[in-house]
Amino acid sequence: MREMVAERTVDKRKAQTTNRLRAKAMRAKPVSLEKLFWSEVRNRKLAGFKFKRQVLIGPYIADFVCVEHRLIVELDGPFHAARQDYDARRDAFLEAQGYRVLRFPNTYAATDIGIVLLTVKHELDTSTPSP
Repeated sequence: MREMVAERTVDKRKAQTTNRLRAKAMRAKPVSLEKLFWSEVRNRKLAGFKFKRQVLIGPYIADFVCVEHRLIVELDGPFHAARQDYDARRDAFLEAQGYRVLRFPNTYAATDIGIVLLTVKHELDTSTPSP
């Protein structure tokens, strides 16, 4: 006799599929600031650290992730001001998974991407790689 998949499992799989498609679309059409940041960190340009973009972690999509050092970089647009509770829950989940989260408002990153990159590099330089 064939077992049925629990409804909760089905819902989780649907959400993962939806998020996977959203992440793919976000990679295909990044906002201009994400495109700029990606151009500075891709192909190990930032001191040899490897980054991925639009990475699924649990039910969330992280903007940029250095998996080896378990660091997530989020570039937050203006709508994040109204989503502080959501972002706090999201960050708590990601931190429970062993990640550190750095958040930068788009307005800050747009005015000085160099400081953002130095901050990220410093964080990576002072962390220990995951086994």
